[in-house]
Amino acid sequence: MKVRGIEISLFIFLMLLAGCAVHSPQPIEPPVPVPASFTEQNVSGVPVERWWAVFEDPGLNVLMEEAFSGNLDLVQAYERFEQSRAIYRSTMAARKPSVDLQGEWSRENTPSFFGNNAGNSYLLSLAAGFELDLWQKLKSRTMAAGLDMEAIREEIKTLYISLSARIADLYYLAAEQRAQMKLTEQTIKSYTDILSLVEQRSALDVYQARQNLSGVKVRRAVSESALRVTEHALSVALGHYPDNKTIGDLIKLPETPATFPSGLPSELLSRRPDVRAAFLRLKASDARVAVAIAGRFPSFNLLGSYGTSSFVFSTGDIIGNFWKVLINLSQPLLDGGRRSAEVDRSRAVFRENLALYRKAVLNAFQEVEDALVKNRTSEERIMQLQEQADAAGVALRLSRERYLQGLSGYLPVLIAQTLYFDTQSQLLTARRRLISDRITLARALGGEWMEHEIQNRLTVNNHKGGGP
Repeated sequence: MKVRGIEISLFIFLMLLAGCAVHSPQPIEPPVPVPASFTEQNVSGVPVERWWAVFEDPGLNVLMEEAFSGNLDLVQAYERFEQSRAIYRSTMAARKPSVDLQGEWSRENTPSFFGNNAGNSYLLSLAAGFELDLWQKLKSRTMAAGLDMEAIREEIKTLYISLSARIADLYYLAAEQRAQMKLTEQTIKSYTDILSLVEQRSALDVYQARQNLSGVKVRRAVSESALRVTEHALSVALGHYPDNKTIGDLIKLPETPATFPSGLPSELLSRRPDVRAAFLRLKASDARVAVAIAGRFPSFNLLGSYGTSSFVFSTGDIIGNFWKVLINLSQPLLDGGRRSAEVDRSRAVFRENLALYRKAVLNAFQEVEDALVKNRTSEERIMQLQEQADAAGVALRLSRERYLQGLSGYLPVLIAQTLYFDTQSQLLTARRRLISDRITLARALGGEWMEHEIQNRLTVNNHKGGGP
């Protein structure tokens, strides 16, 4: 009875210890209080979700869907998520009892005083084991694995945002480059017409006209090279071999879309998946501090087995059932400071991730503020360039008329031609730059539209691979 009383007391003691934490989660705050408003003023309203839809471009919509299904960076990201999900399931399994079926059969011949003793024997049993998670080591390890899995999911969302921005950027860069080539071809035709007129004038005028024409032809070759490189980059981003057939011939720069509402600064941290990923990584590192601390405390394992055995010898048979229950205690005594060093390392990792999280918060606000400034200044630049382009067009027309009437030399025409072509080219670049600034702002504002894409992709992957 005394032994049984000790067993009961030990069991109650272990149950009271179970669930005791040796580490309290550390509070996590942004580096400074979130500002009440952005420094750069912006239109009010809720940030848009599938932001590229505002361009109303069916070709761009098709490319987005193609990129979301074929981009190889996304394929890698989803496989990393599957790895993390398997690790999480593995850590979850470590918290549950394990049961093994063990079997053994043998035949032996043993010499004795009474002659050789030959016989058969077999052993069949179930062996079970369970580690008591007294210090929440296993729970913290599972929590860390789960947080890592959630962080990778947020990183996939970040990749969706980056990919959509890259596809749109390349798409409209190709549109600008095609427009530049069209402008160049129109300019070549105009310069050719002028050359046919000046051939009846002085030799100097002819040489100047030819020089101007040659310069424009050189710029056309440069524009074509840039266009092909852009088309190749877009093809690879979609998961194709490089080609120049990815986008149709009707692609063109859209009219300048309205700017995207930036929303409230307090909403930015919840809309940015990269910030959420950094936060989850930070919480995971805090859970691993708890794992390291718990590793310095005793571990208790409950072991048991039940089975049947048979030993058949010439001297007699031994047949029957057997069982065994064991509590295994392991307490680190001397390890040369290894476990203490692991605790210090885990705490340093937490502090590093805390700095990374705070940096991610500041970077998020910087990206929004930068994008707002660039959107405003790009709009102003387009207005100024448009005025310059209008004036250059009038100057070119007047200088050409005066030259044909013999009222001036060819030099004013040459200068006006160059200025007009340059301002038209700059205006095309500025329009595309504003579209790129719109895209950058949408990227900086984040969103939740990626969740739908992830759910669909994971559903398809699970059906293909038989995942959970």
